[in-house]
Amino acid sequence: MTGTVRSERVVVIGAGIGGLVAALRLAHAGLDVTLLERAAAPGGKMRALPVGAQAVEAGPTVFTMRWFLEEIFAEAGARLDERVRLSPAQLLARHAWSGTERLDLFASIDESAEAIAAFAGLREADGYRRFCARAAAVYRTLEGPFIRGERPSPIDLAFRVGPWGMADLWRIQPFATLWSALGDDFRDPRLRQLFGRYATYCGSSPFDAPATLMLVAHVEQAGVWYVEGGMSRLAGAVAELAAEHGARIRYGTPAAAILAEGGRVSGVVTASGERIAAEWVVVNADVSALAAGLLGPEVVRAADGVAEGERSLSAVTFCMAARPVGFPLAHHSVFFSGDYRAEFEAIGRGRLPADPTVYVCAQDRADASAAPDGPERLLCLVNAPARGETPLTSEEIDLCETSMRERLSACGLTLRPEPGTVTTTPSGFADLFPGTGGALYGRASKGWAATFRRPGARTALPGLYLAGGSVHPGPGVPMAAQSGRIAADRILRDLGRASTPRSGAAAMSGGMSTR
Repeated sequence: MTGTVRSERVVVIGAGIGGLVAALRLAHAGLDVTLLERAAAPGGKMRALPVGAQAVEAGPTVFTMRWFLEEIFAEAGARLDERVRLSPAQLLARHAWSGTERLDLFASIDESAEAIAAFAGLREADGYRRFCARAAAVYRTLEGPFIRGERPSPIDLAFRVGPWGMADLWRIQPFATLWSALGDDFRDPRLRQLFGRYATYCGSSPFDAPATLMLVAHVEQAGVWYVEGGMSRLAGAVAELAAEHGARIRYGTPAAAILAEGGRVSGVVTASGERIAAEWVVVNADVSALAAGLLGPEVVRAADGVAEGERSLSAVTFCMAARPVGFPLAHHSVFFSGDYRAEFEAIGRGRLPADPTVYVCAQDRADASAAPDGPERLLCLVNAPARGETPLTSEEIDLCETSMRERLSACGLTLRPEPGTVTTTPSGFADLFPGTGGALYGRASKGWAATFRRPGARTALPGLYLAGGSVHPGPGVPMAAQSGRIAADRILRDLGRASTPRSGAAAMSGGMSTR
């Protein structure tokens, strides 16, 4: 506890990572913070599901951009590495195509280049090094003026990078698609498929997404970390720190409506009818929930919803305990479709792909360590259209599982699951995250302008602010955490306070720009 007299009341709706970070920063700054969460635990999409006697991580499984969380913890007077046990991944992911075609990418660019040379030839290895340099340039160009700042317009971004930065901005090919830009560095279609997959980290098709999303490859290259206890443990650590600073976190308490009086926010009504007065409200939910009226009529116009055709990808996930046979799984393994373009064309038409790319997270392995004794915890994921309003039929779900198994089998992997597999479909995600229609990343990044259509932290209704993966700077755990940081800092500035908390260890600079 900081011991500061509290004079401003804040309600944060949603204990996803964005809401947790906003609650932490505002409580540390001395505000009276109440965090409402409809689920029984923090994390939002960072969740674990019981499968038999074990808990399987069912949401994000890749932790990158560690420096953002280190800064957030340091600014609250704590150390991330003292709250969460992290270990670096040396093997970033194992990639497989039909037959025995396999390629590992490593934390070391040199090791990855050697592996690519053996897989596809020296020319492709040289292209990989060029691609890494381009991806690093994209990140350097966008980190300060875009990722760390409040949402800029294209003109704002041009002003922020300045005349000397305009050349860098032009070089990152903001108007090209990721797929076309990858053709500059790779002739091998398998490598274009591999690096094009990074668009799906933002819920988008590589054939539509802007080339700037190659920065995702760079953040992985700068460090992937295993979190002991899974990503849900990371959410728990932020929640614990927020509570230590005085935030009241109320689980099992859905927010029903946001109230406004005199043209500004005045509080929140819970599903049980309780009224909580507040001068400030941070909504860590999909912006479409506001536009759909799910948080009351006062805030319907506070943010534009996302039309069905503009939604990001959804998924069908299978959480299981299983015995893998025939393929040496790594912690992260990707089994690529035989026709990548057809996969995304099917999703674009609202259908499940006949031959999906499958991601498997083997949660009891570090890098490519040996399989544990007995069944191991696996998350298997295939991309799906976000049409959660129309539940998949049992026949469609069965066909999806069959297609997944056929793709794994084509790459040499057979799964022997124990009873109790938990399947989540787009309609299941729509129920978990109201207003989304099952979309997991808000608005899809279709074209260069889509990024600028995500709302910023401040809304047109005074006192109402936004955080989460559907707002600026975008989806993914580090970006959503940064959105909560931006929302909290905007409130503190609007209160006339410095946005940097009063005390705490100096944040470590990090990441990519100093690596």
